[in-house]
Amino acid sequence: MEKQTAAITASDLHKSFKKVDVLKGVSFNVEKGTIFALLGANGAGKTTVINILTTLTNADSGTASVNGYDVSKQASDVRSHISLTGQFAAVDDILTGRENLELICDLRHIENSKDTVDKLIKQFDLEDAADRRAGTYSGGMRRRIDIAMSLIGNPSIIFFDEPTTGLDPQSRNGMWETIKSLANNGTTIFLTTQYLEEADQLADKIAILNKGKIVAEGTAQALKKLLPQGQVELKFSNQNQLDAAMNQLKSYETTADNEALTLAVTTDGTVAQLTRLLTKLENAHVEVVEFAQKAPSLDDVFLKIVNESKEKKS
Repeated sequence: MEKQTAAITASDLHKSFKKVDVLKGVSFNVEKGTIFALLGANGAGKTTVINILTTLTNADSGTASVNGYDVSKQASDVRSHISLTGQFAAVDDILTGRENLELICDLRHIENSKDTVDKLIKQFDLEDAADRRAGTYSGGMRRRIDIAMSLIGNPSIIFFDEPTTGLDPQSRNGMWETIKSLANNGTTIFLTTQYLEEADQLADKIAILNKGKIVAEGTAQALKKLLPQGQVELKFSNQNQLDAAMNQLKSYETTADNEALTLAVTTDGTVAQLTRLLTKLENAHVEVVEFAQKAPSLDDVFLKIVNESKEKKS
């Protein structure tokens, strides 16, 4: 019998709320022990996908499984293998951090709960705050205790629904390190986010969800290769020089940043075209102060996909 390597599978998921089609045939696989990022703008359907996979709602059609269990027919088995950290920390503000952890241990019937709680308090750097009411915690501390609670029972799969929304940069970096550590220890991570940098930093595989459909899927590097590799960035000394360059390069696809005085220009990647471009500017007495190759980013990929979707609709 072939060994199952997929921790999560989704096949042709459809979901509507009243007359709004939220999911229009979503399919993907998540390999065990990897970080999978579902990327999309607000309203794209990311949370709906998570709610289906975690048995909180049913799909109208299509199938999905978690650890080999059908999410609609074997919901209790699915729940015994997963944990979910939602967009808002599920922490009881009246209880202390320690008491929140003890409560989850009791609910999950954990033996030696004191050892489990002490270990998590140390792991998430909460020793100084453990016996304070959670209502006094900062946003980053609430997120840490929330994740600590989700680890009780050693779930093999953890769902994070936009885990860093509202966090300051330091807390966000701490969250990234926690997620990486979990994956390194064999936990499968399913992550939704609207932060492209987050997906780029964390994910082994990324799927972009747009208007209810998966429109691109692959590693960050593979997705970046969907864009032309010949983009260059030109910097100018003042706005007049930037405007003059834009006027000379009307036949090219360009993106200007007036604040930085830069112009990103898409070429075919050949030396010949780049030489013609620079010669054209030189002949027009437009001086380029700095020149750099501009590697495509996930932001560029996402914007290209969204814009193409709008053009098709129109």
